[in-house]
Amino acid sequence: MMEALDKQAIEILKDNDRGSYTVPTAGLYPYQWNWDSAFAALGFATFDVPRAWREIESLFSAQWDNGMVPHIVFHQPDDGYFPGPDVWQGKGPIASSGISQPPLVASFARKIHQRDPELGMEKLKTLFPALVNWHRWYMDCRAESGVVASSHPWESGRDNAPDWDEASEAIDISNVGEYKRRDTSHVDASMRPTKLDYDRYLALLYFGRDCGWNETEIADNSPFRVGDPTLHFTLLRGHRDLAEIGRMLGEDVSEIEGWIATLEAACQKLWNPEMSAFDSVNLRNGKFANSLSNASFLCWYAGIESPEMVEHLERYLANGHYLVPSYDPSGDKYDAKRYWRGPVWAIMNAMIGWGLEEQGHVTLARAVRQQTAGLIANYGFAEYFNPDDGTPAGGGHFTWTAAVWLSWSLSDLAGG
Repeated sequence: MMEALDKQAIEILKDNDRGSYTVPTAGLYPYQWNWDSAFAALGFATFDVPRAWREIESLFSAQWDNGMVPHIVFHQPDDGYFPGPDVWQGKGPIASSGISQPPLVASFARKIHQRDPELGMEKLKTLFPALVNWHRWYMDCRAESGVVASSHPWESGRDNAPDWDEASEAIDISNVGEYKRRDTSHVDASMRPTKLDYDRYLALLYFGRDCGWNETEIADNSPFRVGDPTLHFTLLRGHRDLAEIGRMLGEDVSEIEGWIATLEAACQKLWNPEMSAFDSVNLRNGKFANSLSNASFLCWYAGIESPEMVEHLERYLANGHYLVPSYDPSGDKYDAKRYWRGPVWAIMNAMIGWGLEEQGHVTLARAVRQQTAGLIANYGFAEYFNPDDGTPAGGGHFTWTAAVWLSWSLSDLAGG
C-alpha cells in the first residue's frame, strides 16, 4: 500500500508541475503560491532534487525590489481564479499579488540541501542574498511591534481562521462593489470562506493596491494589523535556519542573530494568559483573538517550549479528534469542514510534528505523524480533512498533501 501511495503522490506532483513551478491543484488554484511551492520543493526533493531547486528559483524570480516574495505569482493568465493580476497590480518583475506568505523556504532549503549537499551548496550560495532580503523585509515591514504582523488574512495563509474575526470588524466593505468568486465553482461553498470574509479580503486588497503597496502607509493606516503565530513562528524558525545556512557559507550572520533575539523576546506578546496558549493579537487595540488554532502549536517548530501547549494537544488526543484541528473543537466558532475554522491540514501537522520531535516530545510527534499518514492513506490527497471523522474536504489531488506524504510519511517514520 505504501508503494502505491508513494507512486500516487509523485504523480500528483508531476500532474501539477508546470515546468518551473507547481500549482496547488488544477482549477481551484491555477497559479504558483508561495508556501505551497516550499512544500512542493520538499516533495520533489525526494525523487528529483534539481526540480526542487527549480521550484524555489521560480518563486524567487518574482521577488520585489524591496525584498518581498509575493504569495501568488501569476506566471500565465487564467480566468478561472479571482482576484487575478489585473486586480492586484503588484510591483514586482513578474505579475504577482502584493502580500507575502509564511516564510518556509530557508527552513526547507536546508532539508533539500541534505538530499544532495554538493548541489545544495551551489544553490544556497546563489539563494542566500535573496533569502536575507526577504527576511529583512519581514523584519522591517511586519515586525514593528516585535511580533510579526499579518497585513491580510491571506498573508497568514490561514484565510478565514477565527483569529481575524474581531480585527476584521474594523474593515470598511462599503466600496467593494460587485465581483464574481471562482473558488465556489470548484469546491462546495460550505467548505470555503463566506461572502463577508471575501468582501473584507477585497477591501484590504484595494487599500494596499490604491496606496501603491506602500508599506509605511499599510503599517500606519490599514484597518487590519494582527500579530500572527503562523508568521511569527515560521519566521523565527526561518531565521534560525537562515543563520545556519549563512554559517555554512561563511557569511556574517550577526544581523540574523539579532532578528532571532527580537522574535524570541516577542513570543511573550502572543501568549494569552486567559487561554494559557499562544494566540493572535489585534495590534490596533491589543485584544487577543481567543483562538486556539493549529498555528498556536507551531511554537516547537520555532524552538519555543511550552508545557501548556503540550497539555492542549494531549486534550485533543484524549477527546478523539484527529490531530491537529485548525481551531479548537470545543470553541464556539468551530466548523469541521470550513477551511481554517476546524479542518486538519497536513502541512501544519508536518511543521508541528517536526517541532515536537526536535523538542523531545517523541510520543506526541509520533501521534501527529501517524494520524496524518492515516488520513492520507484512508481518504486521499485532499487539501484538508474533517477532524471529527477524517473525511476529505476542499480541493483534491493536492500538491502539498502529496509532498507531506513523500517527505514525512508513515513509511519514513518506520525507518526512523
